[in-house]
Amino acid sequence: MDKGSRTQADLVDSDALQHDDDTGLEEAATPPLVGDYPNAQEQLAIMGLELHAPVFFLSSVIILIFVMAAIVAPAQADLLFSHTMTWTIEHFDWLFSFTADVVIVFCLLLIVLPLGRIRLGGEGARAEYSVLSWFAMLFACAMGIGLMYWSVAEPMSHYLGFDGTPLGIAPATPEAARLAMGSTLYHWGFHPWAMYGLVALALGFFAFNRGLPLTLRSAFYPLLGKRIWGWPGDIIDSTAVIATVFGLATSLGFGARQISAGLNFLFGTPDTIPVQLGIIVGITVLVIMSMILGIKRGIRRVSQLNLLIVVVLAGFVFAVGPSLAILLMGADSLVAYIQNSGALSLWFNRSDEGWYHQWTVFYWAWWISWAPFVGLFIARISRGRTIRQCLVAILVIPSILTFMWLTIFGGSALLQLQTAGSELLALGNQPSLALFTLLKTLPWSDVTVVLGILAVVVFFVSSSDSASLVADSLASGGSFDSSTSQRVFWATLEGLIASMLLVGGGTLALDALRAGAITTALPFTLVLLLLCGSLAVGLLGEWRLLRQNRR
Repeated sequence: MDKGSRTQADLVDSDALQHDDDTGLEEAATPPLVGDYPNAQEQLAIMGLELHAPVFFLSSVIILIFVMAAIVAPAQADLLFSHTMTWTIEHFDWLFSFTADVVIVFCLLLIVLPLGRIRLGGEGARAEYSVLSWFAMLFACAMGIGLMYWSVAEPMSHYLGFDGTPLGIAPATPEAARLAMGSTLYHWGFHPWAMYGLVALALGFFAFNRGLPLTLRSAFYPLLGKRIWGWPGDIIDSTAVIATVFGLATSLGFGARQISAGLNFLFGTPDTIPVQLGIIVGITVLVIMSMILGIKRGIRRVSQLNLLIVVVLAGFVFAVGPSLAILLMGADSLVAYIQNSGALSLWFNRSDEGWYHQWTVFYWAWWISWAPFVGLFIARISRGRTIRQCLVAILVIPSILTFMWLTIFGGSALLQLQTAGSELLALGNQPSLALFTLLKTLPWSDVTVVLGILAVVVFFVSSSDSASLVADSLASGGSFDSSTSQRVFWATLEGLIASMLLVGGGTLALDALRAGAITTALPFTLVLLLLCGSLAVGLLGEWRLLRQNRR
């Protein structure tokens, strides 16, 4: 292990400090806020990897401890981590709900205020990707895989009351169907996208407009000053690495089980650990192939394929299903979402406290734990866009498409559940098979189930590729374009962790690690609140300087 010659200065995009020939202004309307930060962090070269030592070693040790505990004693680890997660959710439900509401209000204000005209990268910056490619990448990495899993299973659960019902409504009633869809829209709509958007804007602004490294610590400079280069910054970035690796590894493990269940459902292949391991290996190989191609030829094209598949699948289900009934249910569900958002966001005097903790608070914690990963990736691909453009693309458009997807699949499922002899009733509470069971009830089911499995695989490829890029950026001190082999290392690590958990502890080990990932959401909840203040301070300073330059 030897010290490399590169310092933090080498990891800063030099374009942020150059002049724009068209405007005569500096692309960065203000100079970097940290005068001597390039010398604050020296990189280490380890086996060809360029890493920031404190973040890499701290996150690696914690990840190793968690994974080994989950493998050696999966039942005990699951009990411990699950209790920790439950305690966090039950005692801080108010904080999660309060934070979710504050973030969405903050983002909506940025859309309408003049600050929304500020451009990431400065006034002369231009977008690197087309609108379609940009949107496809941010949508695929954010929640595409979750929608494949829960679009049918969640409305079913709320309607039938597997884990209670929203607002304590009587299950299996017309009002239960209406509220089941409304609460599902609530969980998957504006709130999670606002969390991702806030992190993306904060990271993008301080990286591209202030010339700071693209790591989570940079967003806290207005609050922490040069202390971000010390242990506070190391803890912030290490926690983000841990949440990213845990989230992707557990999602990959559960995703392999869903794909395996789908193959068993369609072809009768064995739903066993070896098959699931083969799926993980196959996905990891596809991820590495995507990485070799790079962002423009890899993630971008995979994300476009994702978008094409889901459009075809959703269009088919809508066309062959009860289209008019789906449209009517969609309109009614949207009204139910608007009418009940206030009641669903309350954390006191609830008649459905168990359901509220099991679903709403769990979701807020899950989205918050993913926010550093998704936000950093969105920031990475959003240079050249204005604050307003970013928030419309991140907050509004994905929410509309998510509503459409949930209406088509969730609405179709609820309409079937209200008829006698529905195959979905016989399914019970098995979320991994819910989507495939619905597709089996429609024409050309052999084709659509294969398409559904393909969509799950492709979503995992894009998610894992982008997550590896993010983990690498955090652990290397903010490198924009590290070597392909370095990103391959993180993708391989995620696949290895998922495989070890499946072999060593199965579902219990995966549950334990997921509980650990969600527990990290508690400190990140405070991070999101601080980001609102930090970003506001930065944007106000930028706006004042832009106005001075224009005079």
